[in-house]
Amino acid sequence: MFASYLLNAWIVAGIVAVVAAVVGFFVVLRGSTFVAHAVPQSAFAGAAGAGLLGAGTLLGLGVFSLGAALGIGWLGRRGRHDVVTALAVAMLIGTGSLFLSWSTEYAPEIYALLFGEVLGVSGDEIGVTALLGALCLVAVAVLYRPLLLASVAPEVAAARGMRVHRLETAFLVVVALAGTTAVPVVGALLMFSLMVGPSAAARCLTSRPLRAMALAVVIALGCVWGAIAASYQTDWPIGCYVATFAGGSYLLAQLLRWAVQLRHSTSSPVAAAGGGA
Repeated sequence: MFASYLLNAWIVAGIVAVVAAVVGFFVVLRGSTFVAHAVPQSAFAGAAGAGLLGAGTLLGLGVFSLGAALGIGWLGRRGRHDVVTALAVAMLIGTGSLFLSWSTEYAPEIYALLFGEVLGVSGDEIGVTALLGALCLVAVAVLYRPLLLASVAPEVAAARGMRVHRLETAFLVVVALAGTTAVPVVGALLMFSLMVGPSAAARCLTSRPLRAMALAVVIALGCVWGAIAASYQTDWPIGCYVATFAGGSYLLAQLLRWAVQLRHSTSSPVAAAGGGA
């Protein structure tokens, strides 16, 4: 499990987990989970198109995910955001299937685009993944305060002179970068679970932004590293474990929060007085 040929998998999966958790915190906070689902799927269409043209996969991922993010941000200002996002998903999935029908790619390559192939990551891809991940983290650090305010209280942010639509577009670009980083590892269909599950679980356990973000990183690392270990032991697809562990972390966090609330309610002075009466 810790053999040298798996070292790349552990490193790249760790980078992807950190980026997904940090960006996912704002995805959950802003209620933008549908967008987080749409952008990686547009990246899948770009990867399929790049394979058709013989170009680099990351180039196709970046161009299509960035185009989808900017398009959703621009059209969302002129219509219902959910409608624009849904139409973008449908159009890009259709485009990706068209590219695949023209391509001579074998089933394993198509499977890797959809569900990821972290065990097949080469050493050359570590540097690119680390660079894209660093760009995402730097962007979040620069946008942190205004983005936090615009996410929690958009009316207050607008009253203070912040250009909320520009902040939203900038955040969509960050989501596109995160998708470009993670799709080759966890796939277009499962990036959504890694970005949302750990962050949603962390928000169940704490309301402090930085603490929630740090906790989401820990949970995401546990999900991807646990998925690698489980996949190695069982020879089952790693994406299955990533999605299961991410969803399971949210379920456990909800149960833990419910148990804490129940304990506080039964031990409160009012409850005690009622029991005594």
